[in-house]
Amino acid sequence: MAKPPEKPPLSVVSDATVAISPPRKLGPHGTALWTAIQSEYGIGDRGGIELLAQACASLDRAEDLAEAINRDGAVIYSRLGVPKTHPACKDELGCRAFVTRTLERLGVTVEPLKSAGRPPTPSGWTGRG
Repeated sequence: MAKPPEKPPLSVVSDATVAISPPRKLGPHGTALWTAIQSEYGIGDRGGIELLAQACASLDRAEDLAEAINRDGAVIYSRLGVPKTHPACKDELGCRAFVTRTLERLGVTVEPLKSAGRPPTPSGWTGRG
């Protein structure tokens, strides 16, 4: 009787192996957002990938601006001593608004990951035989 051919050994493929890499280099905050969104939603179409990459780059920029604002203070003083808002505050807000709008456009802020609780029961059904 002929011996059946040996099966090749199985290997485990992690999510990191099959994940799509960002189309450009991102900073730490953008990379964290990219990884979180891709692991949860697996965006694979070109348009979605580009939107997500833009949102991640904008998040990196917002965090850089926030760092500058924290370093310099939210209120700065002109040469005459007049207090005014740090000029980067508006830019940081704009970047964060862009990230939020883009994530909404991708549909990752409204799509439920899983339904809460048990599925609904048909009306009149008590679950007893």
